[in-house]
Amino acid sequence: MGEAIGSMLTSAVGIAISPLPLIAVILMLATPAGRANGIAFTAGWVVGLSGVVAVVVAAGSGLTTGGTSPTWAYWLKLALGALFALMAVKQWRDRPREGHEAEPPKWMRAIDRFTPVKAAGLAVVLVAANPKNLVLAIGGAVSIATSDASGGGKTVAAALMVLIGSLCTLVPLGVYLLGGARAAHVLGGWKEWMAAHNGAIMTTVLAVLGTKYIGDALTGLA
Repeated sequence: MGEAIGSMLTSAVGIAISPLPLIAVILMLATPAGRANGIAFTAGWVVGLSGVVAVVVAAGSGLTTGGTSPTWAYWLKLALGALFALMAVKQWRDRPREGHEAEPPKWMRAIDRFTPVKAAGLAVVLVAANPKNLVLAIGGAVSIATSDASGGGKTVAAALMVLIGSLCTLVPLGVYLLGGARAAHVLGGWKEWMAAHNGAIMTTVLAVLGTKYIGDALTGLA
């Protein structure tokens, strides 16, 4: 089980520090229906991430035999590593230049009119349809599936991955519900910092993951 947990940690942390879901949940918490929408968004995120991880772990485990990672897993990691590297380059090239701000998505401008159902649906979309989050989730789940852990160990590792990957929504919601009068100020500061450093954060995460996956793949194939 230790191998399964260790191999997915980098991907899980990468999901957890993804700025987009954190900014989205903070914006929702600031609306008149903030409590209901924030809870719905967080629930949708956990369910969506759980679904992706569960499907990949189940499928990958079914293709894995014996106690060692199959060759296809290393080729898949190599492909994912190359994809992470390309995404890191694109993220850095597309970052807003100094003195400019990135144009917010259209759904951010309509967030005041969201219902809990729309909030939950948006969270699922940000997991399953956002390329960065989806590739991070798949990469971590593949690492779990191809580890030598038992079925129970893989289940624990998958649950832990979902928990860590959901901190980007669970922590802001916890601050909102328990933080009292200071919650709005704290969350506002987080949102501004994450928005200002979005490009640098994701570029670093994707570059680190790309290097790790390519290195692991080449080691395994060799």
